[in-house]
Amino acid sequence: MYSSVRQPSVLPGFGLTLGFSVFFLCALVLIPLTALVMKTATMGWRDFLAVLFDPRVLASFRLSFGASFLAAMFNAVFGFVIAWTLVRYDFPGRKFIDALIDMPFALPTAVSGIALTAVFAENGWIGEHLAPFGIKVAYTWIGVVVALTLIGLPFVVRSVQPALLEVQRDLEDAAETLGAGRFTIFRRIILPTVMPALLTGFTMAFARGVGEYGSVIFIAGNLPMKTEIAPLLIVIKLEQFDYVGAAAIGFLMLVISFVMLLSINLLQTWGRRRHVAAGR
Repeated sequence: MYSSVRQPSVLPGFGLTLGFSVFFLCALVLIPLTALVMKTATMGWRDFLAVLFDPRVLASFRLSFGASFLAAMFNAVFGFVIAWTLVRYDFPGRKFIDALIDMPFALPTAVSGIALTAVFAENGWIGEHLAPFGIKVAYTWIGVVVALTLIGLPFVVRSVQPALLEVQRDLEDAAETLGAGRFTIFRRIILPTVMPALLTGFTMAFARGVGEYGSVIFIAGNLPMKTEIAPLLIVIKLEQFDYVGAAAIGFLMLVISFVMLLSINLLQTWGRRRHVAAGR
């Protein structure tokens, strides 16, 4: 017989927590993004395209997304190496290095930018040794990549470390016993296990780099058409009271970032399914 008595929930307080989560998400994410879209919608298509195809805006997009992608790629490689070293080896100072990885999280981004500029300027500790070879880091696009690499490295390391801990060492030992080489073990056992976490770290490092402002403006030099990032251009338009133009640039950055993050998340899902299928 059908009972109208409501069954108790397995998760007490689910309705309250769900309501709070939805409210929190709307207040901090959906409402501001909706306001950005509505502000952009007040301008016509011709004005919208005129803002986006301005050579200065296109140059800032190329630098922001290109430098963020390069920095995320560097972090994916070197972040994996650092995570591997911290997980697989025990050496003096390991805990100190492990704590040092989180330093970019604690430092204000402006402090990071000033420190990098002091180090890589032509009279800096490293810059003075690069100058005789014609290598200039500060006030170039290379400096932007260096700054984004610094602030994005912890995302990759902290994403990969737990995945490396989950790699089954007995499978590696069994494969080595059967005659598999180190590269084969890495390619067939370690990499499939770590790849979803590595892509996650890459995604977070890339997303952080696209929106980074404080650590970049000091070392970039902010030269229009050369070292001017898109977030800085948004600030410039706001200072010029061009709110619609700033919203248009922000809207395009939002769309491109969403498409790229969605693509990477789809790759993560494919990697997980491939790993599960291979383990059966």
